[in-house]
Amino acid sequence: MLHAREHADVAAVSDVEPHAGPEAELAATLRGGPFHVALRAAIAARGLPLQRVQHHLTRYGVKVGVTSLSYWQQGARRPQRAESLRAVRALEEILQLPEESLIRLLAESEEHTGAQRPATRSYRSLVEATDVLERLLAELDATADGGLHLLGLHERVRIGPRRELADREAHHIVRAHRDGVDRFVAVHHGDPGCTPARMRLHALENCRAGRVRQHHATGVLVAELLFDTRLRSGDTFLFRYGVEDGTAGVSGEYARGFGLAGGQYALQVRFDEQALPVRCHRFAQHSAAAPRSGRHELRLSGRHHSVHLVEPRVRSGIVGIGWDWQ
Repeated sequence: MLHAREHADVAAVSDVEPHAGPEAELAATLRGGPFHVALRAAIAARGLPLQRVQHHLTRYGVKVGVTSLSYWQQGARRPQRAESLRAVRALEEILQLPEESLIRLLAESEEHTGAQRPATRSYRSLVEATDVLERLLAELDATADGGLHLLGLHERVRIGPRRELADREAHHIVRAHRDGVDRFVAVHHGDPGCTPARMRLHALENCRAGRVRQHHATGVLVAELLFDTRLRSGDTFLFRYGVEDGTAGVSGEYARGFGLAGGQYALQVRFDEQALPVRCHRFAQHSAAAPRSGRHELRLSGRHHSVHLVEPRVRSGIVGIGWDWQ
């Protein structure tokens, strides 16, 4: 979120006298969208070349290339990463637009494209969760990667008899890429309607629980796992933890996001024998705003009522398993 407006910068933008035509077009597109048309109309109405828009963004501490801005206003790409979403909020101020006007259009465009696929969370909720997560991580003084490279991650998710996300367990294998690393910050994003205050973190192996932060509205829980040792650069480490959830309603998928490419990832989802889905599938996304791809059906095992996927080397983005109850 951008809390402070740079008055001198905005004043420089308002020196440009807009024409009636561009202003009328802007008002119409801000009401009905789509996002890229509204952005293009706003830039035209203010009479700013893209290089100047980029300059204004840098004064807000946001780095976006001219090429990306061009793609955004052409509709060739959508803002997706956290830095890009910060840029959209900054553009609302720089271009003197109503608060949340561009973010709203971005969310609506994603919801229209999302009609082609099942989703448990709207793009708007993911935008809000991104802001919340950044704030919670800042409270714990957590860096982007925590000084650790992922070598391997095995997750086991259990779906309970009420079709709820009952709990999950994660077994990490990591390597430190700087000296002094002594913790990992775990993030759990519950299903819509969950209650983070009722969730429980369990440090299971080679770690202990530290500070915990929660945000009810977005269902985010962030927790420190302390190693009780300081790793040197190049050291490897194994640890295991679990999150007891079971606080939301019916679950339809589980997904894991990766900020950087890394090692092997294995995900197993096990269903209660009283609540078995009719079909399961694997999916992937470049980001929360991107369309899903790489979908293929997964066969539910007869004895253990589980499905799994294995990614030999994860890429930046999202991978997960979804399922249908009917």
